[in-house]
Amino acid sequence: MKTILITNNAIKQLTPADFEPWDHYVKNHSQGSFFHLSGWQQVISKSFNHDCYFLYIEHEGNIAGVLPLVEVKSKLFGHALISTPFCVYGGAIADTTEQVRKLEQEACQLAEKLSVDYLELRYQEKQDSALLLKQAHSSFGCELAEDKEQILASIKKKQRAVIRHSLKNELSFSLESGKANLADFYQLLSTSYRNLGTPIFSKAYFENLVEVFGDNVDIAVIKNKEEQLSSAVMNFYFNEQVLPYYGGGNASARGLKSADFMYYQVMCNASERGYRWYDFGRSKNDSGPYKYKKNWGMEPKSLYYYYHLVNATELPNLSPNNPKYKIFIQLWQKLPLKVSQIIGPFLSKFLG
Repeated sequence: MKTILITNNAIKQLTPADFEPWDHYVKNHSQGSFFHLSGWQQVISKSFNHDCYFLYIEHEGNIAGVLPLVEVKSKLFGHALISTPFCVYGGAIADTTEQVRKLEQEACQLAEKLSVDYLELRYQEKQDSALLLKQAHSSFGCELAEDKEQILASIKKKQRAVIRHSLKNELSFSLESGKANLADFYQLLSTSYRNLGTPIFSKAYFENLVEVFGDNVDIAVIKNKEEQLSSAVMNFYFNEQVLPYYGGGNASARGLKSADFMYYQVMCNASERGYRWYDFGRSKNDSGPYKYKKNWGMEPKSLYYYYHLVNATELPNLSPNNPKYKIFIQLWQKLPLKVSQIIGPFLSKFLG
């Protein structure tokens, strides 16, 4: 393990012996997130076989800053060092601004050494950084009221009417930790991804998320009155937050308003369990999902993604809106579901 001395701090790489102090640091840092947790090193390594470089600063025997980095290398989609791929947040967190910049500096040096196309650091807050900035996404969230009626009242009037409509559709809500709902969830998510023209992850990836993060992950499944599947979502829990992260549905979802029903039930369930913040995740600015989340009454909060270009000459654009992916997306949407489930994981592992 390589150690580089920086004044009175030492930058080291995460080992299994450091998992507990790393996670303790993340959970107690104001900018710490679910996506900074050490478990992502295990999940990403096991699911995708990407090389992970989870760096931390040690000061007087204690962790004083962390930066999870993953190398994603593909002939088709490029070669990058990212904090953190498959996650909406990342970037360095530390005791001081100077230590954040030191971790970034180390990341830039690592990116040069690995000869990647670019380094990408995904921050929730604006940084006083010399790195290139791109603001293409926003996050959404809101405080959770203490009961169902107050939660419903806090939602924007038009969306509140949609939820009231869904409550009349005799939908069932099943929420389970572990793998109990995993098969139904994967079927619905695969259907949704195929319809969007997006390669689905392997089922093993979601199994690894459940295994590594344990009770901090659960899956909600919505069925109609005939017990037929409609919508599902995998939720992450961190400190006082709930994050409905991977969600999808089939053709019945729109008419039944099952996604609206599902997200409302997730909010209510989390509130009952003492969670106080609902993180509705990231959406590309002015996209359909962006407008959908605004309809709930949540205000967009800009995300700050910073880049250091190594071999690349311009900022990356892996967005589905990129014209060069248009034909690929149209072809993917026509694939049989089973075929998309077989081929998808070979591509999605590089779309971090």
